[in-house]
Amino acid sequence: MPRPFSLNGRNQEILHSVVKNYISTGEPVGSRTVSERRRDGLSPASVRNVMAELEAHGYLSHPHTSAGRLPTDKAFRHYVENLSASRLQPSDADFVQANLQQASSLEERLGRSSHVLAALTHQLGIVVLAPLSQAVLEHVQFLRLSERRLLMVVVARGDVVRHRIVGLSEEITPEELERIANYVNQNFVGWKLDAARREILRRLEEDRAAYDDILRRLRMLCVQGLLTPDSEAQVYLEGTPNLVEGAHNLEPEQVRALLQALEEKEKLIELLDECLRGEMRVSVQRGATGETLSVRIGLEDASPAMRGFALIGAVCDMDAGLAGRIAVIGPTRMQYERVLSAVAHVAKVFHHLAARN
Repeated sequence: MPRPFSLNGRNQEILHSVVKNYISTGEPVGSRTVSERRRDGLSPASVRNVMAELEAHGYLSHPHTSAGRLPTDKAFRHYVENLSASRLQPSDADFVQANLQQASSLEERLGRSSHVLAALTHQLGIVVLAPLSQAVLEHVQFLRLSERRLLMVVVARGDVVRHRIVGLSEEITPEELERIANYVNQNFVGWKLDAARREILRRLEEDRAAYDDILRRLRMLCVQGLLTPDSEAQVYLEGTPNLVEGAHNLEPEQVRALLQALEEKEKLIELLDECLRGEMRVSVQRGATGETLSVRIGLEDASPAMRGFALIGAVCDMDAGLAGRIAVIGPTRMQYERVLSAVAHVAKVFHHLAARN
């Protein structure tokens, strides 16, 4: 009776050898190549038998034009699940720290993070800042541009600034604008934007609001969007040429479809959220703390153009009330150890900088 298949010991070693060889060369891997790199003298014929068994269980595929095998998405998943990401080189860690620490605002830090991820991994770096409904209010300011035009400025924690120019149905004097700003700043600094807006509207519904001129004017500004957070998440992308270059085996039509998929930011956000909620997670330890990363091998569910790509992402601890996600997208044959380390380190720096603020 044949022994049951198990993916450990020699079977796992040979599978991982195939994966690493394919990542390095991009070419089908033959049994002789695997045999020559082993120290136990296992013959090419014995390796070939194991590879045939791995193929039968869906871990390898066998191109008709080659004697070698290619790892499947299933093989890459097993490989990544068994990885231990190493620390970044000191020069790379310094590069991350210098870029993120010098940012004057959270949003600048986000933009720099996508650049840092792309530079370290030579893949596509993605950073997403969720809508600011949970951002913490620092202050509001109003600037009258004309009798009926007004610039509303909302500053949230993390130096996140939002401007909105509005037209008014009636004139508001500079003195009234100052009183309205003072009312909001004295009563709602430290509140989350959505909670502050709800409470203001609740107060406006009370009978006394009808007799309070400041609240009546404030209602007009709320109707114009005061404290209304962004309706969409912000997406920062860097390194699109890296992704296209890594997909050198794609036809021009496939490249165009890939570029179009990257422009559909809503789908990218959805993909990132699905990945971070997924079952496949890799814990990367960094001293006394650790970063938990999520990995998605095969992105064709998000877009057929992204078949043959993988995503590695993490949730970032940011300034209070702000949610962020970072990720790297690259071909399935990317250098996973380096990408895991880069994503984990950027997430760690975000956590450290947020704790200091």
